[in-house]
Amino acid sequence: MKILRTILSEAPLAWLLFAVPIAVWAHHARPDSPLLVFLLACLAIVPLAGLLGVATEKLAARTGEGIGGFLNATLGNAAELIIALVALKAGMLDVVKASLTGSIIGNLLLVLGASFLAGGLKFKVQSFATIGARTQIGMMALAAMAILVPSVFAATKTGELASRSVSFSVVVSVILLVVYVCSIIFTLRTHADLFRGEEGAGGAEHHGTPWSLSLSLGVMAAVTILIVLMSEMLVATVEQASHALGLSSLFVGVVVVAIVGNAAEHSTAILVAMRNRMEMAVSIAIGSSTQIALFVAPLLVLLSLWIAPAPLSLAFTGVEVFLVMAATFVASILIVGGKSTWFTGVQLIAMYLIMAVTVFAIPA
Repeated sequence: MKILRTILSEAPLAWLLFAVPIAVWAHHARPDSPLLVFLLACLAIVPLAGLLGVATEKLAARTGEGIGGFLNATLGNAAELIIALVALKAGMLDVVKASLTGSIIGNLLLVLGASFLAGGLKFKVQSFATIGARTQIGMMALAAMAILVPSVFAATKTGELASRSVSFSVVVSVILLVVYVCSIIFTLRTHADLFRGEEGAGGAEHHGTPWSLSLSLGVMAAVTILIVLMSEMLVATVEQASHALGLSSLFVGVVVVAIVGNAAEHSTAILVAMRNRMEMAVSIAIGSSTQIALFVAPLLVLLSLWIAPAPLSLAFTGVEVFLVMAATFVASILIVGGKSTWFTGVQLIAMYLIMAVTVFAIPA
């Protein structure tokens, strides 16, 4: 019981774990209610993603700065990756692409905006180092261009160019993964001092009771299994739930699924922003988007060659490409000065809402 209390006290959204057993019950007892199962699965993934993030951070705290930073950077979007893998295996490529798009714009606009707003309501002006933010937003711009080219190929409707989009995507994915590895080396090894900000790189980054190695690994394993289970329920009911709600699969992927997967980062970024730790808040928001674009998306492209009924390409729809490029542009403009206020957050959130309404208006 003491261990359970220790685990739950570390995750601010742990009280939502009641949705896990209810979702399992609904899946077996109410198979004729896909909307109920979908909503419960979404709700259950939120605290599970938070616990997975906490367990990863606790494990990283025990493995040393280098390996710990790598674990945090690589497993930061594990929940989104698991959901995408389940959808990929089911052949739902459109949902996978939409969820990737939603994760990118959600982190760049909604998470960052909510952090600026929450922190700005407590502190008049907040400052953060721009070197790390500019580096990450630059990598995000690189990824945006990487999905633009195969998307243009596919949009030409020319057989030869369209057929090459998959091969092109594989090559570009390898390049992006190499850049991602280089970015980890750059931020955690060769130029780590540029990304520490005023808080420093010491124990300030980790709070709460330290976990043993076995507890960290055990929680990670258990929570991962539960996220896979909830993701399978979510993916199995997403189409029926979309029809029941009158929503397009694009909207469900870009908005609903993405918010569910990003809820843990959202809450963490807001909490640290309210403590005036803006380097960390900005790093969480922009870093998560960069990780989706440079690691999760390319990895899914390569894995789709083995586990998916059809290969996944980086050829996104015109709307998805526009959303990613616009979000990257807006975020880069608003962080360039290294200062934020509550109104900066309002601007970012407003941009996100405009994009969400735009996607909602697209017919199913």
